[in-house]
Amino acid sequence: MFDMVSRRGFVSLSAVAAAGLGLAGCSGNNTSEPAGSDAGSAKASSKKAVELQVFAANSLEKALPEVQELYTDQTGTTFVDTQFKASGDLVEQMRAGAAVDVLITASKGTMDDAEAAGLVDTDTREDMFVNDLVIIRAEGSDTKVEAIADVANLDGKIAIGDAKTVPAGKYANQALASVGLYTGTEGDDGEYAPEIADKVALADKVGTAAAYVSTGDCVAGFVYSSDIYRYDGIEEAFVCPGDSHKPIVYPGAVAESSEHADEAKAFIDFCLSNKKAQKIWAKYGFELSE
Repeated sequence: MFDMVSRRGFVSLSAVAAAGLGLAGCSGNNTSEPAGSDAGSAKASSKKAVELQVFAANSLEKALPEVQELYTDQTGTTFVDTQFKASGDLVEQMRAGAAVDVLITASKGTMDDAEAAGLVDTDTREDMFVNDLVIIRAEGSDTKVEAIADVANLDGKIAIGDAKTVPAGKYANQALASVGLYTGTEGDDGEYAPEIADKVALADKVGTAAAYVSTGDCVAGFVYSSDIYRYDGIEEAFVCPGDSHKPIVYPGAVAESSEHADEAKAFIDFCLSNKKAQKIWAKYGFELSE
């Protein structure tokens, strides 16, 4: 990939031939310095730029790549194909041995699971972002929702993420529990009330819930406020009160198995401290955790 360092100066073929015998005794000194220089150059050029593998919650799919591009421009660190999936699915991939440098989940509970399994370095864990839970409708729809309980009166399906793997679904169930439409307070430990049991359409990720609503398959759905910026065809119908569910927090941490732990931690710190990065998060509806 790189040209070797050329020797200084050029000599004619005749000069080399004439002086060959005279220089024989000190040829070792003449070649050792360039050779050492060449070796050092080769050693420096063989050092590869760091590539980080990031596993991130699906709802970061729009904002994170822009922050990563900014980080690459400023540091030279690049990123392998970032995985955006439901937080629970990402943790399961790590359990199965996936190579990861940074994990960012959409709930404390999911990061707790990763920590308990020894998948992340506890000392590097940071609460990075906060978000709101909203009920959405198709863009231009006349569906009205003025309270969480209103979903029971809607004529049509309600899209909710599967709480087993989708944190947004867990928060949605907690919000429903606050008005008696779900029996478990944790969000993944109960059943839907009869009023809505037949209306719930479970989604494998937040994006699927948004798609169900935008296509008209569902009249309403529960997603994060940041998802309004990510998906076309949906709009906010109602913001669920903060006390109706546990705080929506996105923790990040360096993977225990990372071979680039220092660089991975540096990227997390950049996400939280760089002013341009903060503007990107804000553009997509994320606020830094206090």
